[in-house]
Amino acid sequence: MTDPSAVRVRFAPSPTGMFHVGGARSALFNWAVARRSGGAFVLRIEDTDAARNRPEWTEGIIRALAWIGIGADDPHFEGPYFQSAYLEAHRKAAERLRADGLAYYCDCTREQVKERTGSEHKGYDGHCRDRGLEPGPGRALRFRTPDDGTTVVDDRVRGRVEFANAAIEDFVIARADGSPLFILANVVDDVEMRVNQVIRGEEHLSNTPKQQLLWEALGERPPVWAHLPVIVNEKRQKLSKRRDKVALESYQAEGYLAEAMVNYLMLLGWGPADGEEILPWAEMERQFSVDDVNSASAFFDEKKLRAFNGEYIRALPLDAFIERCRPWLTGPDTPWPADAYDPGVFAAVAPLAQTRISVLSEIVPNVDFLFLDAPVDDPASWDKAMKPGIGREMLTGALERFADADWTTESLKAATEETGAAHGLKLGKAQAPVRVAVTGRTVGLPLFESLELLGRERTLARLRAALARLDARPGPDRD
Repeated sequence: MTDPSAVRVRFAPSPTGMFHVGGARSALFNWAVARRSGGAFVLRIEDTDAARNRPEWTEGIIRALAWIGIGADDPHFEGPYFQSAYLEAHRKAAERLRADGLAYYCDCTREQVKERTGSEHKGYDGHCRDRGLEPGPGRALRFRTPDDGTTVVDDRVRGRVEFANAAIEDFVIARADGSPLFILANVVDDVEMRVNQVIRGEEHLSNTPKQQLLWEALGERPPVWAHLPVIVNEKRQKLSKRRDKVALESYQAEGYLAEAMVNYLMLLGWGPADGEEILPWAEMERQFSVDDVNSASAFFDEKKLRAFNGEYIRALPLDAFIERCRPWLTGPDTPWPADAYDPGVFAAVAPLAQTRISVLSEIVPNVDFLFLDAPVDDPASWDKAMKPGIGREMLTGALERFADADWTTESLKAATEETGAAHGLKLGKAQAPVRVAVTGRTVGLPLFESLELLGRERTLARLRAALARLDARPGPDRD
Protein backbone atom coordinates (compact mmCIF):
# COMPACT_ATOMS: atom_id res chain seq x y z
CA MET A 1 0.00 0.00 0.00
CA THR A 2 1.28 3.46 -0.96
CA ASP A 3 2.34 5.64 1.94
CA PRO A 4 -0.15 8.56 1.93
CA SER A 5 2.51 10.85 3.36
CA ALA A 6 5.01 10.13 0.58
CA VAL A 7 5.84 13.02 -1.71
CA ARG A 8 4.20 12.74 -5.11
CA VAL A 9 5.03 15.37 -7.69
CA ARG A 10 4.06 15.47 -11.33
CA PHE A 11 5.21 16.83 -14.64
CA ALA A 12 2.31 17.28 -17.04
CA PRO A 13 3.38 18.58 -20.45
CA SER A 14 1.15 18.95 -23.51
CA PRO A 15 2.59 17.31 -26.65
CA THR A 16 2.65 20.42 -28.82
CA GLY A 17 6.08 20.29 -30.44
CA MET A 18 9.69 20.54 -29.38
CA PHE A 19 10.54 20.26 -25.68
CA HIS A 20 10.97 23.72 -24.12
CA VAL A 21 13.97 24.32 -21.85
CA GLY A 22 11.56 25.86 -19.33
CA GLY A 23 9.66 22.59 -19.21
CA ALA A 24 12.94 20.75 -18.75
CA ARG A 25 13.80 23.01 -15.79
CA SER A 26 10.41 22.30 -14.18
CA ALA A 27 10.85 18.56 -14.75
CA LEU A 28 14.30 18.59 -13.15
CA PHE A 29 13.13 20.50 -10.07
CA ASN A 30 10.31 17.98 -9.63
CA TRP A 31 12.72 15.10 -10.22
CA ALA A 32 15.10 16.41 -7.56
CA VAL A 33 12.26 16.70 -5.04
CA ALA A 34 10.98 13.19 -5.78
CA ARG A 35 14.36 11.52 -5.55
CA ARG A 36 15.58 13.43 -2.49
CA SER A 37 12.38 12.65 -0.59
CA GLY A 38 12.12 9.06 -1.74
CA GLY A 39 8.80 9.92 -3.37
CA ALA A 40 7.39 9.61 -6.87
CA PHE A 41 7.69 11.63 -10.05
CA VAL A 42 4.54 11.21 -12.15
CA LEU A 43 4.72 11.89 -15.88
CA ARG A 44 1.29 12.74 -17.25
CA ILE A 45 0.78 13.64 -20.90
CA GLU A 46 -2.09 16.12 -21.24
CA ASP A 47 -3.29 14.88 -24.60
CA THR A 48 -6.98 15.77 -24.70
CA ASP A 49 -6.57 18.49 -27.34
CA ALA A 50 -6.65 16.28 -30.44
CA ALA A 51 -5.86 19.16 -32.79
CA ARG A 52 -2.53 19.80 -31.03
CA ASN A 53 -1.62 16.25 -30.12
CA ARG A 54 0.68 14.00 -32.15
CA PRO A 55 2.18 10.68 -31.05
CA GLU A 56 5.65 11.70 -32.25
CA TRP A 57 5.55 14.73 -29.95
CA THR A 58 4.72 12.51 -26.99
CA GLU A 59 7.62 10.26 -27.94
CA GLY A 60 9.80 13.36 -28.19
CA ILE A 61 8.90 14.37 -24.63
CA ILE A 62 9.84 10.93 -23.33
CA ARG A 63 13.14 10.96 -25.24
CA ALA A 64 13.98 14.48 -24.05
CA LEU A 65 13.31 13.54 -20.44
CA ALA A 66 15.44 10.42 -20.79
CA TRP A 67 18.28 12.53 -22.20
CA ILE A 68 18.36 14.67 -19.04
CA GLY A 69 18.23 11.60 -16.82
CA ILE A 70 14.50 11.25 -16.09
CA GLY A 71 13.17 7.90 -17.21
CA ALA A 72 11.21 4.76 -16.58
CA ASP A 73 14.24 2.76 -15.47
CA ASP A 74 14.26 4.68 -12.16
CA PRO A 75 12.04 3.45 -9.27
CA HIS A 76 10.95 7.03 -8.53
CA PHE A 77 9.42 7.39 -12.00
CA GLU A 78 5.75 6.68 -12.77
CA GLY A 79 4.06 6.87 -16.12
CA PRO A 80 3.56 8.01 -18.65
CA TYR A 81 -0.13 8.40 -17.90
CA PHE A 82 -2.43 10.04 -20.43
CA GLN A 83 -5.09 12.57 -19.51
CA SER A 84 -7.42 11.17 -22.15
CA ALA A 85 -7.68 7.94 -20.14
CA TYR A 86 -9.39 9.79 -17.29
CA LEU A 87 -12.28 11.39 -19.19
CA GLU A 88 -14.89 9.42 -17.28
CA ALA A 89 -13.45 10.58 -13.96
CA HIS A 90 -13.57 14.17 -15.24
CA ARG A 91 -17.24 13.82 -16.17
CA LYS A 92 -18.13 12.27 -12.83
CA ALA A 93 -16.41 15.09 -10.99
CA ALA A 94 -18.31 17.68 -13.01
CA GLU A 95 -21.62 15.99 -12.29
CA ARG A 96 -20.79 15.70 -8.61
CA LEU A 97 -20.08 19.43 -8.39
CA ARG A 98 -23.39 20.14 -10.06
CA ALA A 99 -25.28 17.75 -7.78
CA ASP A 100 -23.74 19.46 -4.74
CA GLY A 101 -24.88 22.86 -5.98
CA LEU A 102 -21.34 23.98 -6.67
CA ALA A 103 -21.77 24.21 -10.43
CA TYR A 104 -24.61 25.20 -12.75
CA TYR A 105 -25.47 25.22 -16.43
CA CYS A 106 -25.21 28.42 -18.44
CA ASP A 107 -26.33 29.19 -21.99
CA CYS A 108 -24.95 32.73 -22.22
CA THR A 109 -22.94 33.61 -25.27
CA ARG A 110 -19.92 35.87 -25.13
CA GLU A 111 -21.83 38.52 -27.01
CA GLN A 112 -24.69 38.43 -24.48
CA VAL A 113 -22.29 38.81 -21.57
CA LYS A 114 -20.58 41.72 -23.28
CA GLU A 115 -23.91 43.37 -23.95
CA ARG A 116 -24.92 43.08 -20.29
CA THR A 117 -21.60 44.17 -18.81
CA GLY A 118 -20.58 46.64 -21.46
CA SER A 119 -17.15 45.08 -21.84
CA GLU A 120 -15.67 41.79 -22.94
CA HIS A 121 -12.97 42.19 -20.30
CA LYS A 122 -15.18 42.17 -17.19
CA GLY A 123 -15.78 38.45 -17.23
CA TYR A 124 -18.94 36.50 -16.63
CA ASP A 125 -21.65 38.26 -14.59
CA GLY A 126 -23.35 35.24 -12.97
CA HIS A 127 -26.56 35.66 -15.01
CA CYS A 128 -27.44 31.94 -14.99
CA ARG A 129 -26.57 31.20 -11.37
CA ASP A 130 -30.16 30.79 -10.21
CA ARG A 131 -31.97 29.93 -13.46
CA GLY A 132 -31.89 26.19 -12.75
CA LEU A 133 -30.99 25.20 -16.31
CA GLU A 134 -30.70 21.54 -17.17
CA PRO A 135 -28.08 20.08 -19.52
CA GLY A 136 -28.70 20.87 -23.15
CA PRO A 137 -27.22 22.15 -26.41
CA GLY A 138 -25.19 25.30 -25.93
CA ARG A 139 -25.17 24.97 -22.14
CA ALA A 140 -21.78 24.88 -20.46
CA LEU A 141 -21.21 23.98 -16.82
CA ARG A 142 -19.81 26.77 -14.65
CA PHE A 143 -18.27 26.53 -11.20
CA ARG A 144 -19.99 28.67 -8.58
CA THR A 145 -17.22 30.83 -7.15
CA PRO A 146 -17.76 32.09 -3.57
CA ASP A 147 -19.28 35.59 -3.53
CA ASP A 148 -16.94 37.04 -0.95
CA GLY A 149 -13.80 36.34 1.05
CA THR A 150 -10.41 35.39 -0.34
CA THR A 151 -8.68 32.31 -1.63
CA VAL A 152 -5.22 32.10 -0.09
CA VAL A 153 -2.48 30.27 -1.96
CA ASP A 154 0.46 29.41 0.25
CA ASP A 155 3.26 29.17 -2.26
CA ARG A 156 6.68 27.82 -1.29
CA VAL A 157 8.38 30.18 -3.73
CA ARG A 158 6.16 33.26 -3.75
CA GLY A 159 4.88 33.15 -0.18
CA ARG A 160 1.28 33.94 0.76
CA VAL A 161 -0.74 35.09 -2.25
CA GLU A 162 -4.34 36.24 -1.73
CA PHE A 163 -7.02 36.34 -4.41
CA ALA A 164 -10.33 38.10 -3.82
CA ASN A 165 -13.10 35.67 -4.67
CA ALA A 166 -15.22 38.51 -6.02
CA ALA A 167 -12.62 38.98 -8.75
CA ILE A 168 -12.79 35.32 -9.83
CA GLU A 169 -15.62 34.81 -12.31
CA ASP A 170 -17.81 31.70 -12.33
CA PHE A 171 -15.55 29.80 -14.71
CA VAL A 172 -16.52 27.04 -17.13
CA ILE A 173 -15.44 23.55 -16.12
CA ALA A 174 -17.24 21.49 -18.82
CA ARG A 175 -18.49 22.17 -22.33
CA ALA A 176 -22.05 21.62 -23.51
CA ASP A 177 -21.08 18.17 -24.84
CA GLY A 178 -19.88 17.16 -21.38
CA SER A 179 -16.19 17.26 -22.18
CA PRO A 180 -14.17 18.81 -19.35
CA LEU A 181 -12.05 21.89 -19.65
CA PHE A 182 -8.41 21.65 -18.78
CA ILE A 183 -8.78 23.36 -15.41
CA LEU A 184 -11.11 20.64 -14.11
CA ALA A 185 -9.28 17.78 -15.80
CA ASN A 186 -6.00 18.95 -14.34
CA VAL A 187 -7.36 18.92 -10.79
CA VAL A 188 -9.14 15.59 -11.15
CA ASP A 189 -6.03 13.97 -12.58
CA ASP A 190 -3.94 15.24 -9.68
CA VAL A 191 -6.51 13.89 -7.24
CA GLU A 192 -6.63 10.52 -9.01
CA MET A 193 -2.84 10.27 -9.03
CA ARG A 194 -2.52 11.39 -5.40
CA VAL A 195 -0.29 14.34 -6.29
CA ASN A 196 0.46 16.34 -3.16
CA GLN A 197 3.03 18.84 -4.44
CA VAL A 198 2.62 20.90 -7.60
CA ILE A 199 5.86 22.51 -8.77
CA ARG A 200 5.43 24.38 -12.04
CA GLY A 201 6.06 27.64 -13.89
CA GLU A 202 4.94 31.04 -12.65
CA GLU A 203 2.57 31.44 -15.61
CA HIS A 204 0.21 28.97 -13.94
CA LEU A 205 -0.14 31.02 -10.75
CA SER A 206 -3.17 32.93 -12.05
CA ASN A 207 -5.07 29.63 -12.44
CA THR A 208 -4.15 28.39 -9.00
CA PRO A 209 -7.00 29.97 -6.98
CA LYS A 210 -9.54 28.37 -9.32
CA GLN A 211 -7.82 25.02 -9.02
CA GLN A 212 -7.61 25.32 -5.25
CA LEU A 213 -11.33 26.07 -5.10
CA LEU A 214 -11.98 22.93 -7.17
CA TRP A 215 -9.78 20.81 -4.90
CA GLU A 216 -11.72 22.03 -1.88
CA ALA A 217 -15.10 21.63 -3.62
CA LEU A 218 -14.23 18.00 -4.35
CA GLY A 219 -13.52 17.48 -0.65
CA GLU A 220 -9.77 17.13 -1.16
CA ARG A 221 -6.85 18.82 0.51
CA PRO A 222 -5.06 21.03 -2.04
CA PRO A 223 -1.45 20.19 -2.84
CA VAL A 224 1.53 22.22 -1.72
CA TRP A 225 2.04 24.86 -4.40
CA ALA A 226 5.36 26.12 -5.75
CA HIS A 227 5.52 28.41 -8.77
CA LEU A 228 8.93 28.68 -10.34
CA PRO A 229 10.29 31.98 -11.66
CA VAL A 230 9.80 32.81 -15.32
CA ILE A 231 12.82 32.26 -17.57
CA VAL A 232 13.81 35.30 -19.64
CA ASN A 233 16.22 36.14 -22.46
CA GLU A 234 18.95 38.78 -22.45
CA LYS A 235 16.32 41.49 -23.03
CA ARG A 236 14.46 40.23 -19.97
CA GLN A 237 11.60 38.99 -22.14
CA LYS A 238 9.99 35.66 -21.39
CA LEU A 239 11.56 32.95 -23.52
CA SER A 240 9.45 32.43 -26.62
CA LYS A 241 9.42 29.59 -29.15
CA ARG A 242 8.90 32.15 -31.91
CA ARG A 243 11.81 34.35 -30.92
CA ASP A 244 14.35 32.41 -28.87
CA LYS A 245 16.29 29.17 -29.09
CA VAL A 246 14.30 27.16 -26.56
CA ALA A 247 14.05 23.59 -27.88
CA LEU A 248 16.02 21.14 -25.76
CA GLU A 249 16.44 18.94 -28.82
CA SER A 250 18.27 21.69 -30.70
CA TYR A 251 20.88 21.94 -27.95
CA GLN A 252 21.27 18.17 -27.94
CA ALA A 253 21.73 18.17 -31.72
CA GLU A 254 24.36 20.90 -31.48
CA GLY A 255 26.44 18.81 -29.13
CA TYR A 256 25.63 20.01 -25.65
CA LEU A 257 26.22 17.33 -23.04
CA ALA A 258 23.20 16.24 -21.06
CA GLU A 259 25.03 16.63 -17.76
CA ALA A 260 26.02 20.21 -18.60
CA MET A 261 22.47 21.09 -19.64
CA VAL A 262 21.06 19.57 -16.44
CA ASN A 263 23.58 21.46 -14.31
CA TYR A 264 22.78 24.77 -15.99
CA LEU A 265 18.99 24.35 -15.91
CA MET A 266 19.09 23.55 -12.21
CA LEU A 267 20.65 26.97 -11.61
CA LEU A 268 17.78 28.86 -13.23
CA GLY A 269 16.18 30.13 -10.05
CA TRP A 270 18.16 28.06 -7.56
CA GLY A 271 21.75 27.77 -6.46
CA PRO A 272 23.73 25.79 -3.87
CA ALA A 273 24.49 27.52 -0.59
CA ASP A 274 28.23 27.70 -1.18
CA GLY A 275 27.85 29.36 -4.59
CA GLU A 276 29.61 26.55 -6.44
CA GLU A 277 28.05 26.21 -9.89
CA ILE A 278 29.66 23.21 -11.59
CA LEU A 279 28.13 20.32 -9.67
CA PRO A 280 27.25 16.69 -10.41
CA TRP A 281 23.60 15.74 -10.29
CA ALA A 282 23.96 13.77 -7.06
CA GLU A 283 25.19 16.85 -5.24
CA MET A 284 22.48 19.10 -6.67
CA GLU A 285 19.84 16.55 -5.72
CA ARG A 286 21.22 16.42 -2.18
CA GLN A 287 21.15 20.19 -1.76
CA PHE A 288 18.03 21.16 -3.67
CA SER A 289 14.99 22.51 -1.87
CA VAL A 290 12.03 24.32 -3.38
CA ASP A 291 12.12 26.64 -0.38
CA ASP A 292 15.46 27.97 -1.67
CA VAL A 293 14.15 28.85 -5.13
CA ASN A 294 14.30 32.56 -5.91
CA SER A 295 11.11 34.25 -7.10
CA ALA A 296 12.96 36.69 -9.38
CA SER A 297 13.12 36.04 -13.11
CA ALA A 298 15.86 33.65 -14.21
CA PHE A 299 18.08 34.70 -17.13
CA PHE A 300 18.77 31.99 -19.70
CA ASP A 301 22.29 32.94 -20.74
CA GLU A 302 23.31 30.83 -23.71
CA LYS A 303 26.91 32.06 -23.49
CA LYS A 304 27.11 30.82 -19.91
CA LEU A 305 25.55 27.51 -20.89
CA ARG A 306 28.15 27.19 -23.63
CA ALA A 307 30.91 27.87 -21.12
CA PHE A 308 29.43 25.23 -18.79
CA ASN A 309 29.43 22.76 -21.65
CA GLY A 310 33.07 23.47 -22.44
CA GLU A 311 33.95 22.77 -18.81
CA TYR A 312 32.14 19.44 -18.95
CA ILE A 313 33.77 18.49 -22.26
CA ARG A 314 37.25 19.20 -20.91
CA ALA A 315 36.51 17.12 -17.82
CA LEU A 316 35.65 14.00 -19.84
CA PRO A 317 38.13 11.12 -19.86
CA LEU A 318 39.75 11.02 -23.29
CA ASP A 319 38.06 7.74 -24.28
CA ALA A 320 34.69 9.18 -23.31
CA PHE A 321 35.37 12.35 -25.30
CA ILE A 322 36.24 10.30 -28.38
CA GLU A 323 33.05 8.28 -28.01
CA ARG A 324 30.90 11.41 -27.53
CA CYS A 325 32.35 12.89 -30.73
CA ARG A 326 31.73 9.75 -32.80
CA PRO A 327 28.21 10.67 -34.09
CA TRP A 328 29.61 13.89 -35.57
CA LEU A 329 32.57 12.09 -37.18
CA THR A 330 30.87 9.02 -38.62
CA GLY A 331 27.28 10.13 -39.15
CA PRO A 332 25.54 10.76 -42.48
CA ASP A 333 26.13 14.52 -42.34
CA THR A 334 29.94 14.48 -42.16
CA PRO A 335 31.59 16.48 -44.98
CA TRP A 336 33.99 13.65 -45.83
CA PRO A 337 33.35 10.16 -47.28
CA ALA A 338 32.85 7.45 -44.69
CA ASP A 339 36.00 5.59 -45.76
CA ALA A 340 38.11 8.74 -45.34
CA TYR A 341 37.66 8.81 -41.59
CA ASP A 342 40.55 7.27 -39.65
CA PRO A 343 39.74 6.64 -35.98
CA GLY A 344 43.44 6.28 -35.18
CA VAL A 345 44.19 9.73 -36.54
CA PHE A 346 41.30 11.21 -34.59
CA ALA A 347 42.44 9.48 -31.41
CA ALA A 348 45.84 11.14 -31.87
CA VAL A 349 44.36 14.61 -32.41
CA ALA A 350 41.57 14.28 -29.83
CA PRO A 351 43.60 15.62 -26.85
CA LEU A 352 44.27 18.82 -28.82
CA ALA A 353 40.64 19.22 -29.85
CA GLN A 354 39.16 18.46 -26.43
CA THR A 355 40.63 21.60 -24.91
CA ARG A 356 39.37 23.87 -27.70
CA ILE A 357 35.72 23.10 -28.34
CA SER A 358 32.64 24.17 -26.38
CA VAL A 359 30.06 21.97 -28.12
CA LEU A 360 30.64 18.62 -29.76
CA SER A 361 29.55 19.78 -33.21
CA GLU A 362 32.61 22.05 -33.27
CA ILE A 363 34.77 18.97 -33.65
CA VAL A 364 34.03 18.82 -37.38
CA PRO A 365 35.57 22.17 -38.47
CA ASN A 366 38.51 21.50 -36.17
CA VAL A 367 39.50 18.19 -37.74
CA ASP A 368 37.96 18.16 -41.22
CA PHE A 369 41.31 18.99 -42.89
CA LEU A 370 42.57 15.57 -41.77
CA PHE A 371 39.85 13.64 -43.62
CA LEU A 372 39.05 15.81 -46.63
CA ASP A 373 40.95 15.50 -49.92
CA ALA A 374 41.45 19.27 -49.91
CA PRO A 375 40.98 21.92 -47.22
CA VAL A 376 37.74 23.86 -47.06
CA ASP A 377 37.58 27.07 -49.04
CA ASP A 378 37.05 29.99 -46.68
CA PRO A 379 37.53 33.20 -48.70
CA ALA A 380 37.74 35.41 -45.61
CA SER A 381 40.53 33.30 -44.12
CA TRP A 382 42.34 33.14 -47.47
CA ASP A 383 42.25 36.90 -48.00
CA LYS A 384 43.41 37.57 -44.46
CA ALA A 385 46.38 35.21 -44.60
CA MET A 386 47.54 35.49 -48.22
CA LYS A 387 48.44 39.17 -48.27
CA PRO A 388 51.04 40.44 -50.73
CA GLY A 389 54.50 40.16 -49.28
CA ILE A 390 53.55 37.40 -46.88
CA GLY A 391 51.52 34.66 -48.55
CA ARG A 392 53.75 33.62 -51.46
CA GLU A 393 56.94 34.14 -49.50
CA MET A 394 55.86 31.93 -46.61
CA LEU A 395 54.42 29.19 -48.80
CA THR A 396 57.54 29.05 -50.95
CA GLY A 397 59.83 29.01 -47.94
CA ALA A 398 57.76 26.37 -46.18
CA LEU A 399 57.86 24.13 -49.25
CA GLU A 400 61.61 24.36 -49.39
CA ARG A 401 62.24 23.76 -45.69
CA PHE A 402 59.51 21.17 -45.14
CA ALA A 403 60.77 19.02 -48.01
CA ASP A 404 63.81 17.84 -46.06
CA ALA A 405 62.76 18.58 -42.45
CA ASP A 406 62.33 15.87 -39.86
CA TRP A 407 58.57 15.40 -39.82
CA THR A 408 58.08 16.29 -36.17
CA THR A 409 56.23 19.08 -34.44
CA GLU A 410 59.46 20.68 -33.24
CA SER A 411 61.19 20.59 -36.62
CA LEU A 412 58.18 21.97 -38.49
CA LYS A 413 57.84 24.80 -36.00
CA ALA A 414 61.55 25.65 -36.26
CA ALA A 415 61.40 25.63 -40.06
CA THR A 416 58.45 28.01 -40.06
CA GLU A 417 60.11 30.33 -37.55
CA GLU A 418 63.25 30.48 -39.70
CA THR A 419 61.26 31.22 -42.84
CA GLY A 420 59.32 33.94 -41.09
CA ALA A 421 62.46 35.50 -39.61
CA ALA A 422 63.95 35.74 -43.09
CA HIS A 423 61.02 37.99 -44.00
CA GLY A 424 60.88 39.90 -40.74
CA LEU A 425 57.83 38.02 -39.44
CA LYS A 426 57.15 36.62 -35.99
CA LEU A 427 55.74 33.11 -35.78
CA GLY A 428 52.11 34.21 -35.36
CA LYS A 429 52.03 35.96 -38.73
CA ALA A 430 54.48 33.61 -40.40
CA GLN A 431 52.38 30.50 -39.80
CA ALA A 432 49.07 32.02 -40.97
CA PRO A 433 49.54 31.35 -44.72
CA VAL A 434 50.71 27.80 -43.98
CA ARG A 435 47.71 27.17 -41.74
CA VAL A 436 45.19 28.41 -44.31
CA ALA A 437 46.89 26.51 -47.14
CA VAL A 438 46.73 23.27 -45.18
CA THR A 439 43.52 23.56 -43.10
CA GLY A 440 41.54 26.26 -44.93
CA ARG A 441 41.05 28.37 -41.81
CA THR A 442 42.95 30.99 -39.84
CA VAL A 443 42.08 29.36 -36.51
CA GLY A 444 42.11 25.77 -35.39
CA LEU A 445 44.15 23.17 -33.62
CA PRO A 446 47.88 23.73 -32.95
CA LEU A 447 49.37 23.94 -36.42
CA PHE A 448 52.56 21.93 -36.17
CA GLU A 449 51.00 18.99 -34.32
CA SER A 450 48.35 19.05 -37.07
CA LEU A 451 50.97 19.00 -39.84
CA GLU A 452 52.71 16.05 -38.20
CA LEU A 453 49.46 14.10 -38.25
CA LEU A 454 48.54 15.14 -41.79
CA GLY A 455 51.89 13.88 -43.09
CA ARG A 456 54.57 15.25 -45.38
CA GLU A 457 53.02 14.26 -48.71
CA ARG A 458 49.59 15.77 -48.09
CA THR A 459 51.03 18.90 -46.48
CA LEU A 460 53.38 19.61 -49.39
CA ALA A 461 50.60 18.95 -51.91
CA ARG A 462 48.39 21.52 -50.23
CA LEU A 463 51.17 24.09 -50.07
CA ARG A 464 51.75 23.63 -53.83
CA ALA A 465 48.01 23.96 -54.52
CA ALA A 466 47.89 27.19 -52.53
CA LEU A 467 50.85 28.60 -54.46
CA ALA A 468 49.15 27.69 -57.73
CA ARG A 469 46.05 29.51 -56.55
CA LEU A 470 48.15 32.58 -55.77
CA ASP A 471 49.75 32.38 -59.22
CA ALA A 472 46.29 32.34 -60.78
CA ARG A 473 45.27 35.47 -58.88
CA PRO A 474 45.70 38.82 -60.60
CA GLY A 475 47.41 41.45 -58.48
CA PRO A 476 50.69 43.10 -57.61
CA ASP A 477 52.03 40.07 -55.71
CA ARG A 478 51.93 37.79 -58.74
CA ASP A 479 55.50 37.42 -59.93
